[in-house]
Amino acid sequence: MSKYIAAIDQGTTSTRCILFNHQGNIVSVGQKEHEQIYPQPGWVEHNPEEIWKNTLEVIAIARINVSATSADIAAIGITNQRETTVVWNKRTGRPYYNALVWQDTRTTDLVARYEKEGGLNQFRDKTGLPVSTYFSGLKLQWLLENVDGLRADAEKGEAIFGNIDTFLIWNLTGGAHGGIHVTDVTNASRTQLMNLHTLQWDQDMLTAYNIPAKMLPAIKSSSEVYGTVTNEVLPGVPVAGDLGDQHAALVGQTCFEPGMAKNTYGTGCFLVMNTGSEIKMSDHGLLTTIAYRFGNEPVQYALEGSVAVTGALVQWVRDNLGLIRKSSDIEKLARTVEDNGGAYFVPAFSGLYAPYWRNDARGVIAGLTRYVNKGHIARAVLEATAYQTLDVVNAMEQDSGIKLSSLRVDGGMVLNQLLMQFQADILNTQVVCPAVAETTALGAAYAAGLAVGYWKNTDELKQNWAVAHTWDPNMDDSKREELYKGWQKAVTKSYAWMD
Repeated sequence: MSKYIAAIDQGTTSTRCILFNHQGNIVSVGQKEHEQIYPQPGWVEHNPEEIWKNTLEVIAIARINVSATSADIAAIGITNQRETTVVWNKRTGRPYYNALVWQDTRTTDLVARYEKEGGLNQFRDKTGLPVSTYFSGLKLQWLLENVDGLRADAEKGEAIFGNIDTFLIWNLTGGAHGGIHVTDVTNASRTQLMNLHTLQWDQDMLTAYNIPAKMLPAIKSSSEVYGTVTNEVLPGVPVAGDLGDQHAALVGQTCFEPGMAKNTYGTGCFLVMNTGSEIKMSDHGLLTTIAYRFGNEPVQYALEGSVAVTGALVQWVRDNLGLIRKSSDIEKLARTVEDNGGAYFVPAFSGLYAPYWRNDARGVIAGLTRYVNKGHIARAVLEATAYQTLDVVNAMEQDSGIKLSSLRVDGGMVLNQLLMQFQADILNTQVVCPAVAETTALGAAYAAGLAVGYWKNTDELKQNWAVAHTWDPNMDDSKREELYKGWQKAVTKSYAWMD
């Protein structure tokens, strides 16, 4: 039997390849950052060719670290930054334009047009999503309307579309020489072009967004063999798992029962709750999405609350303000004070996501007095992540009718003890971090491993899950209410900044 499963974790700031063993433990990692491109305010782009080149490099690094050959690797799973939109020529493999990143807000005018014509929720019953700059469909429409020659090539079937997962699978399995053009149900559910009920591209959505069906990949399950690697990096290894990053983290946290939830603290914050085989539409500003689908088993649905800016706020404090030298310094700075000094930071840099969905909001620091110093600002930065999570948990409990008994957490920010304790305090709920914190990559590995029989079933995956750390709430109710009231007031100050 092969020793490892490989997971490619293509994130917003870097690409990684992680090799996992049968116990779900990490045996090797390769990682490389890629350039963040900001051509105009609100525009965020990545170079797809740089990402593909980095993907090949990190696979090689992870393999060489442990002297692994193709024979040692049972399968590759892919997880990716969702909604980030790529269009390329299927004959040449060349992208027509940079990838439009999920954070990109250049489609604001299109959102306003659809809001005027039918309201932001006009497609929710089919797609589970509001009209927003967030999702791939409007980004694809913008590319078709603004890139010379693209629409003509799309109509001919030469220009093809995908989120980053699709682009990587196509390249791994042959590229211009027979590459497989597929996506999975989780990534498809983030385009706003797939019907949640049929799990197929919806013709009404394609018409509404004026998108040729020929551009779109085939929709597959999250766990099946799509094809095999054709290049020299891992020749012959099956590509057998595909999950958007937040869905992958749900799988990596083994949240296989309805009501189980995880929160991933990365560039943004993404709280996902498994709702089982039932579609639950949200009345409180959450997204209805796919949790995962393994092979031919019934699809599992989820509720999700997406927060655009959490870890990215720490990076902004580091890079734009220069208050800290490296991101991990934020905790030390925040610990120089006892509390936030009355200051609140609402990081609505590109509007507010769940549960508010305010495209007109922009970032504010509220409650400033002469007393506030950089320690208070650092604390307000960390607390913003916890407050935004509480907003989403409150909405989730109302929509699902399920009270959260504990929150499983992962992502880079879980290393911040101050943040995690404050998160437990403000939620008044236990917060639990697993022994393997790289749950996003692990979820992709699990999906691929299930497809090729490396793991027998989900029960085997549950046995791998172990607790590394637990934070229990330790805050007076009155204090919690006072702090949250201040946050809610601060949020309203960010509204209606953009006309």
